[in-house]
Amino acid sequence: MNEYNNTTANPQGHELGWDDEIQQESSFILLPEGDYRFTVEKFDRARHAGSANIPPCNKAIVHFRVFSPDGSSILLQENLFLHTKMEWKLSEFFASIGMKQKGQAAQMNWSQVCGKSGVCHVKIRTYEKRDGGGTGQANQIDKLYPSYDQPQIAQNAPQQPYAAPQPSYPQNNAQSWQQPQSAPQGGWNRGQF
Repeated sequence: MNEYNNTTANPQGHELGWDDEIQQESSFILLPEGDYRFTVEKFDRARHAGSANIPPCNKAIVHFRVFSPDGSSILLQENLFLHTKMEWKLSEFFASIGMKQKGQAAQMNWSQVCGKSGVCHVKIRTYEKRDGGGTGQANQIDKLYPSYDQPQIAQNAPQQPYAAPQPSYPQNNAQSWQQPQSAPQGGWNRGQF
């Protein structure tokens, strides 16, 4: 799994002028281990070259916007391999966003995943830094809870509604994490958190 971390103040950022004042030293946030609400921001279609555990296959690189109790957020990404060895993980993902029901088969409709929400368990992963400078820590999604069996978590809504970037593929019926409803085109539909 690959992760990266980004805050919600302005996820796209903005250009600075040569004489602008700067203050922010680091925008990296390490969430404590726990359960958090997420929204699928986007996904990319890619190809897995093959490894000792999984042969060559298609993969979806899913970008999760994970919301902390204070309303800030981080962006985590996870690779979902389209292979029968990882079918359980695909089922877990689609069940977490309400697109697969318990004990039933489901069509993977990737054009509808953006904007869907759910609850995940985030853990802290320790890794060796590439530059040889010791170890570092990063967040990683450990579990995606099915929409029909999500833990109750008390969290505040984001301070500002998050507007997901418009994907280049069709986006239909984006849903809030609690109630199935159509989201307005071009934005995130704030649910009750």
